[in-house]
Amino acid sequence: MDKNLKRMATMQRMQVTGLALFYQNGFYNTSVDDILKELSLSKGAFYYHFDSKEDFFIQIIENLLARKMYSMLIEPLEGHDNTLDQITQCFEDALETAVHNELDFGFVLSNFVNEFNGRNDKIMKHLNDILRIWEVNLVSAIQRGKFNGYIDRHVDSEGVAVYLMSAYIGIRTLMVEVAPSARKYRFMSQLRQYFKSLEPKAKMV
Repeated sequence: MDKNLKRMATMQRMQVTGLALFYQNGFYNTSVDDILKELSLSKGAFYYHFDSKEDFFIQIIENLLARKMYSMLIEPLEGHDNTLDQITQCFEDALETAVHNELDFGFVLSNFVNEFNGRNDKIMKHLNDILRIWEVNLVSAIQRGKFNGYIDRHVDSEGVAVYLMSAYIGIRTLMVEVAPSARKYRFMSQLRQYFKSLEPKAKMV
């Protein structure tokens, strides 16, 4: 049991370090040697746990990236009636985290989608799975808001979900280098205005 725990702890440490390096430098610009140097590990130790750099990255997606996305942008929306308020708070919290991130290189998921698109179908499938789960969750949240009377019943749930994903990915890209706090504030102000337009007409008096 102790051996298993030690192995799991080592794998966790390797994956956390690997994700940080891939996020900062990109997958193709980060070598296995870069990762080992950062961890002070041997090549034998790396290949004892992982078959290849690709296998290592896929496990990072499944164990770290998917969980990060779930906890930040999916779980906060589950089980709430007034989903527009909840999405607003969810985006507010996620963007505020980015404002205070001194090593911000953009939205980690979209960075990897851009890097792997057309270059690695196997990894793209894993990344697209996360995007699909995010989209389905947003659609469900919007449908729930319509059912509970907080969103106009004629609103296109799928269209709103795609718009919100695109808007979030876009603002995270724009926040990387220029006035992240001010850009976040302006984005959230416009998002609130947009959400007002989705409310039932009786609520827009």
